[in-house]
Amino acid sequence: MSVAVAERPARVADPKREPEDVAYQYPGIPTTCDGAEAVVHVEVRISQAAGAYPITSSTTMGGGFNASVMNGAKNLWGDTLVFFEPESEHSAAAVCEGFAVAGGRVTNFTSGQGLVLMKEVLYTISGKRLPVVMNIGARALTSQGLNVHAGHDDVMSVADVGWGMLMARNAQEAGDFCLIARRTAEATQTPFFNVQDGFLTTHTVETVRLIEPEFMKEFIGDPKERLTNLMDPDHPLMSGVVQNQDSYMKGKIAQRWYYDRIPDKLQEAFDEFARKTGRRYGMVDAHRCEDAEYILVGMGCYMETAKATIDYLRDVKGLKAGCLSVLAFRPFPAAEIVNALKGCEAFTVFERMDDPLSTTGNHLTREIKAAFYDAVIGQNGQERLTEPSPRVYHGAAGLGSRDVRPGDIIAAFQNMMMDGPHFFSVGIDHPTALPRKDDPDLRPKGGFSMRGHSVGGFGSVTTNKIIATIAGNVFGKDVQAYPKYGSEKKGLPTTYYLTIADTHIDMHSELEKVELLCINDPTAILSPLTLKGLVAGGAIFMQSPYPDPADVWARIPHDNKHSIREKKVRVFYCDMVRIAREEANEADLQMRMQGIVLLGAFLKLTPYAKEAEMSDEQVQAGVEKALRKYFGKRGEQVIQDNMKCINRGWTETKEIPQEVIYSQ
Repeated sequence: MSVAVAERPARVADPKREPEDVAYQYPGIPTTCDGAEAVVHVEVRISQAAGAYPITSSTTMGGGFNASVMNGAKNLWGDTLVFFEPESEHSAAAVCEGFAVAGGRVTNFTSGQGLVLMKEVLYTISGKRLPVVMNIGARALTSQGLNVHAGHDDVMSVADVGWGMLMARNAQEAGDFCLIARRTAEATQTPFFNVQDGFLTTHTVETVRLIEPEFMKEFIGDPKERLTNLMDPDHPLMSGVVQNQDSYMKGKIAQRWYYDRIPDKLQEAFDEFARKTGRRYGMVDAHRCEDAEYILVGMGCYMETAKATIDYLRDVKGLKAGCLSVLAFRPFPAAEIVNALKGCEAFTVFERMDDPLSTTGNHLTREIKAAFYDAVIGQNGQERLTEPSPRVYHGAAGLGSRDVRPGDIIAAFQNMMMDGPHFFSVGIDHPTALPRKDDPDLRPKGGFSMRGHSVGGFGSVTTNKIIATIAGNVFGKDVQAYPKYGSEKKGLPTTYYLTIADTHIDMHSELEKVELLCINDPTAILSPLTLKGLVAGGAIFMQSPYPDPADVWARIPHDNKHSIREKKVRVFYCDMVRIAREEANEADLQMRMQGIVLLGAFLKLTPYAKEAEMSDEQVQAGVEKALRKYFGKRGEQVIQDNMKCINRGWTETKEIPQEVIYSQ
């Protein structure tokens, strides 16, 4: 379970960095947060208002902005923030339009059906050249069933409304792209979507470098100086007028002048951002594609999993593999994609959606195919492609937050090598699905992972985020923490995950291999599946009301006892329920505070504090600071009650002796 603790390095989530010996003016503020928090950090400082009717999974972004408004916050130029919440998402888009028409800098947070409901207004926002930025938690659309998790149906449904569109893979990019999108929008008078995967990025806590307010101010500028009030009576003009046959087409085609400027202005923003921060982005990000024979293409968080898988295929299997992340879907980077892919034998496009009636492929696949056609015949300013075009495969992956594993990505490469089906799915049991044959553990070397089994309402999900916050902010580690959302609020069985490492964690998939198994729900120990993936020499921490270790051991099923002995697993236990009941002063917190006891056990069972050479007082201060982030609004008594639970979790966690484990 031991992992070396290093002094906090100056690292970022993923983007290519400038040379390491360069000192950057704005390297970022190291912290831990999720993608939603990274966006709010930017928007409450640069915007003047938000017009939003937040919908899952964008709700935490809207809530974060509104909390700043309720606290009387001002932006970097002294403007008091305003939050408008009208009766629907359609109306929220209209609020953004009106605020922008009057020369204000405005934002929005939405997802799924909410984004689609706005579509009518989105056309008029771009048509009036209003540089609005909307932050999207991309989500599957309700079709055969309701799903509030990650999908790209929503953003693809508005790809034709004349907005720019950046696609983040992680929390770092979500925050950075928010600022870059704003600069480009205002430089080109074109609205932008800043997109991240719903829940998988919006709600996943990671190690992040937040943008310094000083840099935001420099990079964006005062909205009162940069934006134009189209409703100024001293400078009257017409906007949104009726145009008949004699004029509509002229106005529509004339707007291409604005769009033609976007690629250069977006690249300028990327370049300036890199010079000042060291975090370099582009329209695409090619990973080991230079001599690749087979390449995976896609957008969103599973492209980080792809990077780790490519390194495995290259370094372990000897396959010339690569992956290409599309970071800007609008403007579509046709030339950049063709240049990255033209030398390979075949490529596969993963898409988080499915459009069966488009027989040539889903949205990204279709556009890439069209880009290659233009390159072959030398259209749209592209140099004519003389070499044969690669074979094209495409697959539906990760719909509704379905897990996308290294094994799924490896299966796609095997499919290309065998010239298998040109369309397929992954991760499900279906005739179109590619089977997983090799699914390696690709966590960072020396990393530590934890999986928890709990029940919604126990507070375990929040505790998992607090542990990540402490591991990142106090012990200086890279972290990634997330639950399997969908059950926590319903009081159903809930699984949560945490990984801690010394380097950025690329894996955005459910953890199969873990060093620590936490069982908040005692019924989980009854299932042999609960112990699946626990590595040899790992540990279990479980809820038990029994003080005698023999009584605890006696209630573990025979098959699990056998696995524990076989893997030489250590077993720890504590009565989290009793501690929470005794320490919670508020009745409604007695159940929720069960989860926080785990934090005390975590600090006891892991070596981070000791290896960081931190005193008990320093650790306590870090823990209390993390608690205030999540529970501060509940008052001082709640903070102190949580601290008591944590301290008792430390002191009252016991281990089942080896003689008990091997004698029964």
